[in-house]
Amino acid sequence: MFDQVASGYDRTNAIMSVGNDALWRHATVKAVAPQTGELILDIAAGTGTSSVAFAKSGATITAVDFSSQMIAVGRKKHPEIEFIEADATALPFADAIFDAVTISFGLRNVMEPKRALAEMFRVLKPGGRLVICEFSKPPRAVFRAGYAAYSRFVMPVIAKIASSDAVAYAYLSESIADWPDQETLSRWIRGAGFTRVAHRNLTAGVVALHRGRKPASGSRATATASVPTTPATPTGPDA
Repeated sequence: MFDQVASGYDRTNAIMSVGNDALWRHATVKAVAPQTGELILDIAAGTGTSSVAFAKSGATITAVDFSSQMIAVGRKKHPEIEFIEADATALPFADAIFDAVTISFGLRNVMEPKRALAEMFRVLKPGGRLVICEFSKPPRAVFRAGYAAYSRFVMPVIAKIASSDAVAYAYLSESIADWPDQETLSRWIRGAGFTRVAHRNLTAGVVALHRGRKPASGSRATATASVPTTPATPTGPDA
């Protein structure tokens, strides 16, 4: 599905988010706080729009995505970024090598999100940072109702006009509706071994920015790294 929409993906995202995608990306970069010389893993990086934003700090960015076409587009647009085709639930990296791991609008596309969180924990250095930017549930009923109406009725119309494959974007509203709320995702993050877990709502809770730390002692690393390998499942890009 993501292969089919790769060519016009960034343009469609900007239109469907009414320009808020740039604001969400800015907030994510601030939360990651990349520093010169750091190694940062950007999962579900799509065409690399988020990765380039991190790279401006001078950090070294590795962009991972499951979609070969998204990566092909990303390599043409951003040859300075290293792109790797990989599964979020079976990352092809050694333990404890990244200073920060981030994923934007991709975790809900993973078939086993808890397993992906365990992998993120595994590849982070002790003391490393996790930042997740994902669609969520507006806490106020009026915003929930309004956003549900937008997702169900307005988004499909915009997708039909702006996207190269409107049918593929029907998945977007369905995946958002099925995704858990902020507190549930926070529990998943803690369950993977992260500490200092917190979230911040963006755009009235339409999107939430979750953060966590791998304990400096690395005490949970062995427990999370022992998850058995299963067949690859799609991560999807930052929708």
